[in-house]
Amino acid sequence: MLSRADSIGVFQVESRAQMSMLPRLRPEKFYDLVIEVAIVRPGPIQGDMVHPYLQRREKLRETGEEPNYPSPSPACGDQDELKQVLHKTLGVPLFQEQAMRIAIVAAKFPPAKADRLRRAMATFKRVGTIDRFRNEFVEGMVERGYPRDFAKRCFSQIEGFGEYGFPESHAASFAMLVYASAWIKCRYPDVFAAALLNSQPMGFYAPAQIVRDAQEHGVEVRPVDVNRSDWDCSLEPSEALALPRLHQPDSLLQPLPRLPLNHPRLRGRVREGALATDLPPAESSLPPRFMRRPLPPARETKKLHPRHAAMAEDIRSTHAMRLGLRQISGFSEAHGRKIESVRGEGFDSVRDLWLRTRLPPAALERLAEADAFRSLGLARRDALWAVRALQRSGDKDDLPLFARVAMPELEPDADLPPMPLGEEVIEDYRHLRLSLKAHPVSFLRGDLERRGILRHERLAALPSGRRVTVAGLVLVRQRPDSASGVIFMTLEDETGIANTIVWPKIFETFRPIVLGARLVSVTGKLQNESGVIHVVADRMEDLSPLLRRLSGDSPLVEASARADEVPRPVVERHRHPRAGDALVISLKGKPALAKELGHATDAATAMPKGRNFH
Repeated sequence: MLSRADSIGVFQVESRAQMSMLPRLRPEKFYDLVIEVAIVRPGPIQGDMVHPYLQRREKLRETGEEPNYPSPSPACGDQDELKQVLHKTLGVPLFQEQAMRIAIVAAKFPPAKADRLRRAMATFKRVGTIDRFRNEFVEGMVERGYPRDFAKRCFSQIEGFGEYGFPESHAASFAMLVYASAWIKCRYPDVFAAALLNSQPMGFYAPAQIVRDAQEHGVEVRPVDVNRSDWDCSLEPSEALALPRLHQPDSLLQPLPRLPLNHPRLRGRVREGALATDLPPAESSLPPRFMRRPLPPARETKKLHPRHAAMAEDIRSTHAMRLGLRQISGFSEAHGRKIESVRGEGFDSVRDLWLRTRLPPAALERLAEADAFRSLGLARRDALWAVRALQRSGDKDDLPLFARVAMPELEPDADLPPMPLGEEVIEDYRHLRLSLKAHPVSFLRGDLERRGILRHERLAALPSGRRVTVAGLVLVRQRPDSASGVIFMTLEDETGIANTIVWPKIFETFRPIVLGARLVSVTGKLQNESGVIHVVADRMEDLSPLLRRLSGDSPLVEASARADEVPRPVVERHRHPRAGDALVISLKGKPALAKELGHATDAATAMPKGRNFH
């Protein structure tokens, strides 16, 4: 899983740089994760340790040839002294401990001086004292027979640790968390996704990307609902996913018996209280129903995205994930907990929920805007209508004295038109920051194809060097201090993500687009190396206005129109020049109505802005 850079949400290895490194490193054992954590740091990068290590690892993988380790003169010590220090990292110092050991072993620094070198590495940028050790370090190695160029290169790598490098113990601790996180994601992506969502805000990826990744790993994600959702995201049994862990259905209900120490089949060879299945098959006389059988696949391959099909035998999820009320923008935890505490067997109407929870109308409107009343048979518009009708003037709900008096409803039920799917998606993003109904870019695919814009899923099959154009919602902008001003942008369309590289000169040319656009197209050369795919940008375009097409009331954008221009109808007005604009006057008095109309005409503002990192 990690070798494919399938690491969204995995601690320490979900950044763009780490995901680019994983397919090259291809971790196979725990210590590979220790190196993965340590190598993508400013110290190893500035010290020019990354590429030498990768080249040696690839050579070892392909030919089995170990790297050469320089050695001192035969009269000056053990010929394998450096190999003993650096063999785990193929001759490249990646950890602070290795730098100190090189100083002690190869340059013959006393331990106290090596410790001062360590402190100088830690304070290099602030104090700048590490250069005092250069001559003594280099000359010490040269005197013992090491080549001068090698000695200088070793010290330059040590200087790189001043830009922040890891001690091995620190990297190993982080690697343990990487392993645990990756194990849960691989085996139980439902549990993993729910835990990540309940811990937001955190990490590189927004809830929409976490949910999408879970779906691609076969997890059924269910929407927010007043009768089903708790405050936190939760797991619900799923008949579609729950396959028996044993071939015999009743075997899940039958406990495996414990055998006493004097059981005739044990013959003193098994501890007391052992399971019957601890016996070799030929030694057991128990009925077949008590014997464990091979596990069937816990996931149907068709539920997985094709790029994760190889994980079908590993995933053991048996639950669907229900989105929690915490996903609703502006909805308080106190109101969510109140719904949990009084729900019981469920609510049968909006009015029932209101009377039992006594939530303010504003909170009920947030629930309706989040489309959380589907279990009551109410779509988003119907639920909003029902909420706004709760406190009508003269209604019996407002006058308990007349609760038993038959009174005509002052607000008759309305036959509201259904909301177009595109508008549903916009409202989902506005109020939930994600949508389970469709991806926004899918509605624009026809126009994007006419512009020559490729689906992201096609990039893996194209040769490196081809000029391509991609487009998507901006998820992440990252500008690492060690990247000399380069910006890495991650875009998402309905088929997956595309990673782009924006050089400083291109950034200055398209600065407003890079920093402010919600939907961007990027044109440039494709880089495809070891399965790591990037588009190196040389031209960018803001396509955010196209998102207005998702609103059912918005006019269609012509395929040949400029991306930053949207045809607008011309409204003729016949009024006295000094007369006020009736619409403007009305909206000034009704800010909520103005806000609602603004939402309908500016769908782009509902889309995520993208997360920015350094």
